[in-house]
Amino acid sequence: MKMLFLDESGDHNLSKIDSQYPLFVLGGIIVDQAYAEGEMTNQMNAFKQKVFGRNNIVLHTAEIVRNQNDFYQLKDRDFRAFFYQELNHLMRSLQYTVVACAIRKENHLSRYGVAALDPYLLSLDILVERFGFDVNYPHTGMIVAERRDDTLDQQLELAWLNLKIQGTRYLSAQQIKQRISGLNLRSKKDNIAGLQLADLVVSPIGRHVAGKPEKEDFRIIRQKFRRNYKGVYEGFGLVVLPK
Repeated sequence: MKMLFLDESGDHNLSKIDSQYPLFVLGGIIVDQAYAEGEMTNQMNAFKQKVFGRNNIVLHTAEIVRNQNDFYQLKDRDFRAFFYQELNHLMRSLQYTVVACAIRKENHLSRYGVAALDPYLLSLDILVERFGFDVNYPHTGMIVAERRDDTLDQQLELAWLNLKIQGTRYLSAQQIKQRISGLNLRSKKDNIAGLQLADLVVSPIGRHVAGKPEKEDFRIIRQKFRRNYKGVYEGFGLVVLPK
């Protein structure tokens, strides 16, 4: 079974847009379930053990960049350099495919006005479609996303239900039900390797779309994007809207 682990960067609010980060990115990784639960988890645990001396740490970008909680040691320059060297090595060596949808919220709102779709729901539509294309029936896939709060979780489950009823532009409702068995919401504290890798992927994509200086993490991610037969990832692994 294939798994799509999802995470997000930025917020999907269109009524109040942050001028410093006017983007919403929904993205993640596609990976085989056996690999995610086996080798990927083992390699991530080995990384944590090597860097922190224990593996019951959950990698979370928001805490990493702020040197908070389990990542307070990152305040030390030498340790920080060591951490990112090992993290980049981990992200480079693991086997996964990246898919993401980034929405420039101001442009989206300007183009569609009151008819502008919620960025989360629009992005989910795009990613479910790309994931569905990669699942070869009769094999199936599963989407795994992080639990947030009850309201947002209910919105996500309703959006997933809507996709199973209406389908997408290029994937019928029947095809979605045949190829994707469900949506599984999991807690951050469950320490799931696939969700943590999805978390590490979305912020560099957001920085790239925002035109910020490129770092090693995005150069790694660029090599992992889903591509067409010509090797093109724009529109296939990374969708930026509006076009």
